[in-house]
Amino acid sequence: MAFGQHAGDADEPISDINVTPLVDVMLVLLVIFIILAPMFAQALRVDLPEAEAPPSAEPVVADLSVAADGTLALDNRTVSAAELTDRLKARLEEDPDLVVRLSADRSVPYGKMAQLLSRVRGAGVERIAFRTEAPEP
Repeated sequence: MAFGQHAGDADEPISDINVTPLVDVMLVLLVIFIILAPMFAQALRVDLPEAEAPPSAEPVVADLSVAADGTLALDNRTVSAAELTDRLKARLEEDPDLVVRLSADRSVPYGKMAQLLSRVRGAGVERIAFRTEAPEP
């Protein structure tokens, strides 16, 4: 019997897996990592100066919430969609690093949220955070 052939019908395809290419690739990768490992281990020793950092200020946050019926509230005050843009622009003039923290009811449709996010971004707000609830164990 010849090597690689099975007993039985000679016309059957050989179903053995050829691992030679896999071994070749793995050996090449091993050699590359052996050559590159010393480069990763070398580090430039730098003696950095010490400085007192001022305490970081908490960011100014505007809480925006959307109720199930679509009612908007900015900092617990009901606002219309047009009013929202004006108030956010005024808040941005006071503090350009304003963070809008958005919370919405689960039943609010995706389309309404997309419109609201577009309106908030249109007011110039760059930083938006989403408030969620932690899952119950």
